[in-house]
Amino acid sequence: MQESKEFILKATCDASSGILAAVTSYLAGLSCYISELHQFDDEENGNFFMRAVCRIESPDIDLEMIREGFEEQVSRFHMDWEFFDVEKPMRVLIMVSKFDHCLKDLLYRHENGELPMEVTAVVSNHKDLRPIVERAGIRFIWLPINSENKPRQEAALLDVIQETDTELVILARYMQILSDELCKKLHGKAINIHHSFLPSFKGAKPYHQAHARGVKLIGATAHYVTSDLDEGPIIQQSVQPVGHTYSSDRLVAVGRDTETIALAQAVRLHLEHRVFMYGNKTVVFQ
Repeated sequence: MQESKEFILKATCDASSGILAAVTSYLAGLSCYISELHQFDDEENGNFFMRAVCRIESPDIDLEMIREGFEEQVSRFHMDWEFFDVEKPMRVLIMVSKFDHCLKDLLYRHENGELPMEVTAVVSNHKDLRPIVERAGIRFIWLPINSENKPRQEAALLDVIQETDTELVILARYMQILSDELCKKLHGKAINIHHSFLPSFKGAKPYHQAHARGVKLIGATAHYVTSDLDEGPIIQQSVQPVGHTYSSDRLVAVGRDTETIALAQAVRLHLEHRVFMYGNKTVVFQ
C-alpha cells in the first residue's frame, strides 16, 4: 500500500512552555497543513497530551522524512510520540462467546466504512457464531476453554495474534476471564464491553440487579482490559433512561443497544488514535 499524505501525530510529555510552538513550527517547515489539533494539560499531575491530524502538501516530503527529524526537534521535552498513516487500517481480532449483538454491530459498521480496521479473525470459545463470521468472509477460530486447558488456549490465542500481526483485540461479549499474564501482554491493546454502567452492578445479571433496585438509567462501559476485572481505564460509556414499567427482559433488550453503542464508539476512538491511557483512566479527544 502506498503511503498516504495524511497522518496523525499522537504525543505526550511533561507539561512545559513551548511544546506546541516547537511541534507546529517543525511540521509547518515541512509543508504539513494541520487540519485538526487537540491538546490537554493535566495541571494536577503536570502532563501534556496532544493529537494532530496533518496533511503533507509537498510532493518532495513523506512521512518517513518527518519521523526522522521529529525526535531532534522535541528531544528537550522527553516526549513519547507516534506517527500513524491515516490510510492504513488497524488490524483487529474480535473475541466472542454466544451473544451476537456486538459482533454483528461491529461487522456492520466495518462493512459501511465507519470503522477503519481490518478484521484478522474472530476467536470464540463456542461455535454458535461461526456461520455469521464465515458469511462475512472472516476467519473463525474455535478455542474452547476449561480449567485444564486455559493456559494452552491462551497461548494459542497469542500465537494467532502474532501470526496475524493483530494490533487490537476486541472482547465483544467474550464471557471468559483472561488470565493476569494475558492481560499484561495485551496491555493497552484490548478493549472490553462491560454490560453495566461501571462501577455499579458488577458480576452476573447486572440488568436484573438494576431492575431489582428500580434504576432510572442503565448503561454499558467500554474499557481497556486489565488484570483487575472490569476495572480497566474507561474509554466510553453509554446510558439510556428507563422506567418502572420496564421488565427485566426489556432492560436486557435496552442494554444490548447501550453495549453496541459504547463498544463501537470506544473502538472508533482507539482506531483513530484519540485515546491516551493515563494511569487507570484515559484522556480522550472526541
